[in-house]
Amino acid sequence: MFNTISRVGACAAILLSLAAPTAFAQSDDEMLELGRTVFLESAEPACGLCHTLADAGTDGGIGPILDDLKPSVDQVRLAVTLGVGPMQPYTALSDDEVAALAYYVSSVTGGEAADQ
Repeated sequence: MFNTISRVGACAAILLSLAAPTAFAQSDDEMLELGRTVFLESAEPACGLCHTLADAGTDGGIGPILDDLKPSVDQVRLAVTLGVGPMQPYTALSDDEVAALAYYVSSVTGGEAADQ
């Protein structure tokens, strides 16, 4: 019985590792570039319509100024996936796009890295 449970646990761990987003396998430069593309182009509506972010050259006047806020990777990820205040969640973005966007915004603003 214990041996069967161990095999099931091992199989589950393998399946979970295969299902994990591949964005973290990319280099930092690739993550930054994808995140910048999501910020400026892929997200609908584009993040820069509401948010000011110096690196992206945006001057949105509705949402917080991200350069001042300096959000962590986790804060960006939660805001994008769950929404916050008047901002609706971005449900059309892939897990890789969300991860790259969170990494990009946090990196260029000096926010904290993801909790591990």
